[in-house]
Amino acid sequence: MHRLFVAIRPPDPVIDLLIDTMEGYSDLRWQSDEQLHLTLRFIGEVERPFAEDLATALSALRSERFSLRLAGLGRFDRKRGGTLWAGVEPRACLVALASKVERICVGVRLPPERRAFHPHISVARWSGRAPDLSVLLARPAGLHSVYWEVDRITLYESHLAKSGANYEAIAEIALD
Repeated sequence: MHRLFVAIRPPDPVIDLLIDTMEGYSDLRWQSDEQLHLTLRFIGEVERPFAEDLATALSALRSERFSLRLAGLGRFDRKRGGTLWAGVEPRACLVALASKVERICVGVRLPPERRAFHPHISVARWSGRAPDLSVLLARPAGLHSVYWEVDRITLYESHLAKSGANYEAIAEIALD
């Protein structure tokens, strides 16, 4: 079985900015450099022939390139933990791209995604009670980057390990 997802990988200067945000908060499980991405669609566990069909279908995607930038920090709180995330803007181009990816996924017989699409880059996670993030979330400058061009999406395979997930690029799809 192959555990797949479709994502955008930010360029190195944006990754560096995200890594710099991680300083001084040891009670969070920070994402590693290789884990920083913006998920467009989580696929889940599939057999190899299906993964190949999906990669072929995604290669037919047509979408214009666009620019993004980091735009602040936020959090998702869950019953047993949560996630610190970096927001991105503008959202409309991401929503349009994610919709195209979703149509392709449904076209190859994946069940439709039921969760609303909330574009973000997961930066850290926690288990149990939420840590105090008020200082981090209230930074006067927030977390903002220069714009970068999104010129491709990537189909990744996720390999789960005790040390965390490792991601392997399976296919890159260039945007027009």
